[in-house]
Amino acid sequence: MSAAYLDPRVKLDPATRAAHVEFQIRNDSSETWKAAEGFAVGYHLFDPETGTLIVDGPRVHPARDIAPGERERVQFDVELPPEDGRYRAIFSAMREGVCWYYERGWPFLMLEAEARDGQARLDSVGVSTQARLRRAHAVRAVGRAVTYPVLTVWRNRGLIRVMVRRDILGRYRGSFGGSFWTIVNPLLLMLTYFLVFGVILQRPGETKTSFALYFLAGMLPWLAFSEAVGRSPGVMLEHRNFVKKLVFAIETLPVNLVVSGLVSESFAIVLYCAFLLSIRHGLPVSIVWLPVLIVPQILFTAGVCWFLAGLGVFVRDLGQIMSYIITLWFFITPICYSEDPLKAHAPLLAKNPITVLVRGYRAVFLENRHPQFGPLWKLWLLGAVVAVLGHAWFYKLRKSFPDVI
Repeated sequence: MSAAYLDPRVKLDPATRAAHVEFQIRNDSSETWKAAEGFAVGYHLFDPETGTLIVDGPRVHPARDIAPGERERVQFDVELPPEDGRYRAIFSAMREGVCWYYERGWPFLMLEAEARDGQARLDSVGVSTQARLRRAHAVRAVGRAVTYPVLTVWRNRGLIRVMVRRDILGRYRGSFGGSFWTIVNPLLLMLTYFLVFGVILQRPGETKTSFALYFLAGMLPWLAFSEAVGRSPGVMLEHRNFVKKLVFAIETLPVNLVVSGLVSESFAIVLYCAFLLSIRHGLPVSIVWLPVLIVPQILFTAGVCWFLAGLGVFVRDLGQIMSYIITLWFFITPICYSEDPLKAHAPLLAKNPITVLVRGYRAVFLENRHPQFGPLWKLWLLGAVVAVLGHAWFYKLRKSFPDVI
């Protein structure tokens, strides 16, 4: 059973936002449409972005019964709401108290218009179906999911820069060292681990210098990742005053943590390069491959931070849980020990994205070669997927934040 919509004519007055719509509807079903049984043609006006029904329009009842193959011309006057925005009108056959046939998969005539600054503009007129709209919505949703994380960072880059500077300076405000602690903290952390694993637990036949270079190369990506992920569960509660401001882009708060962690890593990389220069009297040419590792690292970290920041609003214990998970994650990543004794578990280690980063950093800084392509493209893919899913998760939950906080 079906209907066809022929010869549509639409006249839209831009000033009054009123549209006059005429078309012929043809009975392509096997049954006669009887006005006495409640058959009519009507329209629904929607907000296409949210799917919200705005207006349940009037019905036009045919003056006669419409047999299969016959046509009837109908007309409507549609007024768009005074608010600016996009609107979608669906004209469809229906039966009072029974159903709207477009909801049962029948074709319908669709009109899309946009109202902006006191003027209305007709965008499109055509025949469609619910299945076709769902497919188009899915395609748009995938496109938005991929582009929104990038647009979020780009459009709010100035805000991110200001917030990161504020975070770094505010973290150590009032201390004697001030922002100098941004350099000292990662340095002290690396020295502590080096003292434990390179001096106290030093393996026979291994020099302190070789272990220091090996260990510190693995710590470089871990510093930025662990700092951002460790703080992300509580970032929304920490900035609860921003969450309740409608004009503030709260999706940038987890990004601030990622950038702040990168600042700490940048200082650590400078120190590490100075260390390499003093020991090997030069830097490897392969250091040019470093951005190829940093980009997926940023994507993966941002995705995890978006996910944890959204979940942390509802699960207040998440910060304590993540402290344990981060500690465990550190020790299952070959940072402070060699991978040689764990060759039997190499396939399992390769599933750890931080392991891929650690191996890549060591290849770039210590082995003077590019990272292995196989694990690298998988890391890029994983980083992109995690970033998209993490942002979608955060975007889905953000409407509930003000109520919970």
